[in-house]
Amino acid sequence: MAKKSSVTRWRRVFVAAVMALAFSAYLYFNPSAYQDAQLISLNPSEIALKETQTTTDSRLAIEVLENLAVKEKDTSARYYRKLFYDSWSLTADGCNLREAILKRDLQNVKLNGCKVQSGLLHDPYTGKDINFVRGQDTSAAVQIDHVVALSNAWATGAFAFDQDTRYAISQDPLNLIAVDGPANQDKLDQDVSTWLPPNQAFRCQYVARQISIKYKYHLWVTPAEKAVMLEVLSLCPNEPTLGLDSQ
Repeated sequence: MAKKSSVTRWRRVFVAAVMALAFSAYLYFNPSAYQDAQLISLNPSEIALKETQTTTDSRLAIEVLENLAVKEKDTSARYYRKLFYDSWSLTADGCNLREAILKRDLQNVKLNGCKVQSGLLHDPYTGKDINFVRGQDTSAAVQIDHVVALSNAWATGAFAFDQDTRYAISQDPLNLIAVDGPANQDKLDQDVSTWLPPNQAFRCQYVARQISIKYKYHLWVTPAEKAVMLEVLSLCPNEPTLGLDSQ
């Protein structure tokens, strides 16, 4: 009887291990399922943090930059956007994060339930004002940009992260900003060595924000990135980092 009980117990352990491995594989190839599971585990106060404004820090961006590792991009692992996220997370009020960022960054916002129907964007990338109106032919005028592009994050360290951390990078309000659609399309996945906002008045904050994100998530910068960051910050050496003091 003891031998039979031992065999049964080991069978149960084996079956449990196989099921766990299969579930892990399912989550890996189905990121949206992972996100659903993650949202269930988050309490409302944690989700609500995604709607908060990003505050300036006591630290200087030019000093924090010196704490970032410097090396070339690692493109040995193939990048897939779905390895970061497949859909927007939900905030405490049941609305998705994209709508929360629009509400945060636009003025004179008009809502229909969760959805932002219209508003005014003082676009940081171009410096122009954009009247946003939701619609099939008009919504793309304002887009949500990942300040550190996800493919850039991938090639500067995120390829080695677990999916939880990659998901956090993609959903962090610090890394999300409402901007002019054409400018966002012009930027795509470029880093600061090849693309800076046309609006020169925003470049210091843009670079400081990139440094803040890369520091927060332990990403590195390339030599070319760092050179441009230093060049920009030389004109504004007192530019602070963003959203790090609370870390």
